[in-house]
Amino acid sequence: MTDLIERLRSGLPAEAVLTDPDVTDSYARDMASFCEAGAPAVVVLPRTVEQVQHVMRTATALRVPVVPQGARTGLSGAANASDGCVVLSLVKMDRILEIDAVDRIAIVEPGVVNATLSRVVAEHGLCYPPDPSSWEQCTIGGNIGTASGGLCCVKYGVTAEYVLGLDVVLADGRLLSTGRRTAKGVAGYDLTRLFVGSEGSLGVVVRAILALKPAPPRQLVLAAEFPSTAAACDAICRIMERGHVPSLLELMDRTSVRAVNELAGMGLPETTEALLMCAFDTPDPTSDLAAVGELCRAAGATEVVPAEDAAESELLLQARRMTLTALEAIKGVTMIDDVCVPRSKLAAMIDGTAEIARRYDLTIGVVAHAGDGNTHPTVCFDASDPEESRRARESFDEIMALGLELGGTITGEHGVGVLKKEWLARELGPVGIELQRSIKQVFDPLGILNPGKVF
Repeated sequence: MTDLIERLRSGLPAEAVLTDPDVTDSYARDMASFCEAGAPAVVVLPRTVEQVQHVMRTATALRVPVVPQGARTGLSGAANASDGCVVLSLVKMDRILEIDAVDRIAIVEPGVVNATLSRVVAEHGLCYPPDPSSWEQCTIGGNIGTASGGLCCVKYGVTAEYVLGLDVVLADGRLLSTGRRTAKGVAGYDLTRLFVGSEGSLGVVVRAILALKPAPPRQLVLAAEFPSTAAACDAICRIMERGHVPSLLELMDRTSVRAVNELAGMGLPETTEALLMCAFDTPDPTSDLAAVGELCRAAGATEVVPAEDAAESELLLQARRMTLTALEAIKGVTMIDDVCVPRSKLAAMIDGTAEIARRYDLTIGVVAHAGDGNTHPTVCFDASDPEESRRARESFDEIMALGLELGGTITGEHGVGVLKKEWLARELGPVGIELQRSIKQVFDPLGILNPGKVF
């Protein structure tokens, strides 16, 4: 322990090495429930690539595990500390190094906050589309580590589609550059994509080249009420089948709607069984919303309300964004799943989750990035009640099993971490797991990078 601290301090500023247990314990976990976390030996906050390399060389020499971290807004335990580890927090590496409006790229350090980047590139008439719900706190490095998504995925895709190149410090301290800054490039294996979603288990991202898009017009939102989940999901299928490309297509179930009303008095319609929000950022969103409104009515919508302007649209979206906070207020603790299924199976997923909630006598609210089939069943429970906690964990597992039965995946954007690693083998199968472990061995032969996560 003493040798570790002394070696780290030899290549880092004094203020970048934290050893007070009261301080280091505050870095022990992310926002996931039911995920074990250990006590870190030390927390380091480097500001340069060279300092990250020093940390990894020291860890390799002493065979000490390293847990890379961003803002710790993750929901799978991927950033949780292990006993005696070095927590490598990258939040101080927060510079936007370059914005190129011609090549439409941004070059950033991993600690840049998603919302900060979005606002800066907007000044250049550009946008960085990935927008996780925690975009005001989460960092680009964390987004890359978990391959995160957001509300706009239905049109613009997820983080992986915007990462062109990376600088990565490997377990032994070597610096690897992957990808390119050009619009096209197919030289060699796509190592960039390999690191995206690897949850810090293959290397430490210290710089990213990100693709940007021209800033779209302000979007307009439509809200539609439905008497059943099946009717709302029928509307979703009709919208996608007809070739519409909304910038957002979100679904809130009855439980979520009532929770938001209870928390914030938003005045959402509590008689609805499912509330669908659809947005367009096209040159003529009014016309697009009118067409979608007709499809919603044909599917059985009882009410269709298009927003008149951007301010009214933002008010509607606030209700969607505060869903997690509202559900947390019910019992104080939540477990958030992110099972993704084919769009055609969305109704079966949501209705099946409701049946699981009834069977376990729990409150489970569901919101969904409906346009890409990504559901977020949120289990509300009292963590001080052992019996209710047990039921919550068992219901969570049943929800994941249901997703796989419907041809889906156990995680659409939150990652595996600690929470879902036993389910990863069920999804990938023995050959898939064997090959992925072989890849891990190539990049991290000593197994010191984020041990106990993913596998």
